[in-house]
Amino acid sequence: MKKKIVVAGSSNTDMIVRAPRIPRPGETVLGGEFLMAAGGKGANQAVAAARAGGAVSFIARVGDDLFGRRSLEGFRRDRINTDLIRIDKQAASGIALIVVGKGGENSIAVASGANALLTAADIERAAKVIASADILLLQLEIPLTAVSLAAAIAGRNHVRTILNPAPARPLTATLLNRISVLTPNESEAEILTGMKIRGRKDAERAALRLAERTQAVVLTMGGRGLIIASAAKAEFMPAFKVKAVDTTGAGDVFNGALAVALAEGNPLSGAARFASAAAALSVTKWGAQPSAPRRAEIDAFIARASRRREGKE
Repeated sequence: MKKKIVVAGSSNTDMIVRAPRIPRPGETVLGGEFLMAAGGKGANQAVAAARAGGAVSFIARVGDDLFGRRSLEGFRRDRINTDLIRIDKQAASGIALIVVGKGGENSIAVASGANALLTAADIERAAKVIASADILLLQLEIPLTAVSLAAAIAGRNHVRTILNPAPARPLTATLLNRISVLTPNESEAEILTGMKIRGRKDAERAALRLAERTQAVVLTMGGRGLIIASAAKAEFMPAFKVKAVDTTGAGDVFNGALAVALAEGNPLSGAARFASAAAALSVTKWGAQPSAPRRAEIDAFIARASRRREGKE
């Protein structure tokens, strides 16, 4: 039986240019290649969770336009429940403009469109689905009122909640206290704590600071690994080594896979390793949703890594 994952968040269409490097302000860089792909942090995480083996319901808003219709078609192909996605007749679907440099790094600008209009009423309509979930997964590309209400409903019904605090903004103690696992990257952790992170020791201190305000923290550091922190201890986990071509959406794949692994009863360290493997696979392909791996790929990747570590390959 697949575990029930509810994601509330954004849905965008990504307009991606592969460039020799990311332009500086006022600079034009020629020689790029263009790709259009489905994106948005909420949608990316929903797709990643579905492909990792979850039974996913997605709460979102899209515009009544080509981009919104294409997004819905994509969700249905991944067998995501779209009953809670509202089609907004007044707003355009969200759009993200992404430049990806030669080394896989990226720069992103987002026009939120219908995402910014997700309301508390939209969350209330989904209250029964949230209450029956195994995991609620949230991010911050939708209004904070919607995020806070979803977390409150989950808390009242003893549903574990993962919050990916991206894009980072100040968060209330009430909201943080309701979060089971907070998953910032380094820049988000800096904004949330006011601490400068220059290396692993700084990251551990920031993760421990955040763990004082929520139940657990997984601070991701890209290709260098991650920090898992609870009230009194921090544990470093190295990343899987792969050749990155596009890091767009890797954090979202991590969060979607983490939700599934936690819902299946894995301890946080085991769930983080599974999620790290999914994220590593995603950076070897282009696009956010197109790069999200399926469960069989993740399991096979982890098995190969284990054999290499034991010297059997």
